[in-house]
Amino acid sequence: MEEQIIGRAEKFAKWCDNVGTRVEKFGESVGNQLVDGFHMLALFVIGGTIAWSAVNAYIGMVDQGYAGIKDILLLFIYLELGAMVGIHFKTHRLPVEFLLYVAITALTRLLVIDLKTMPDERILVISGAIVAITIAVFILHVGRAKYPSDDPV
Repeated sequence: MEEQIIGRAEKFAKWCDNVGTRVEKFGESVGNQLVDGFHMLALFVIGGTIAWSAVNAYIGMVDQGYAGIKDILLLFIYLELGAMVGIHFKTHRLPVEFLLYVAITALTRLLVIDLKTMPDERILVISGAIVAITIAVFILHVGRAKYPSDDPV
């Protein structure tokens, strides 16, 4: 009789462990689905915001009757941000180079807009930053060519 009770207790303990494992896997699966859903929603919101901002800027240029170099550079920033979101949708990776391209374009736009009123030291600092970011892009490209990733994701 005592052996039967011990056997049933062991079976019950295994059943509880099995239920616990199933609940844990279910919770993990639901959590992953929620995180993925939030991620997709956030990407759609960011992509929509970029498109909305680009259209707004373009309408402003049309109303103005012309597009200056600062306006065109702003459209390039929107293009690069949109491309970055699109690439992230396709590859599930955040392309760092595009962030660097946005930074280069933004600094170039700043130089174009404020060049006449900007002190020489600031011009040199911004130009140096553009060169440093360009070197970083070059290093990323060389590194990717020399040490390709085996990670398919």
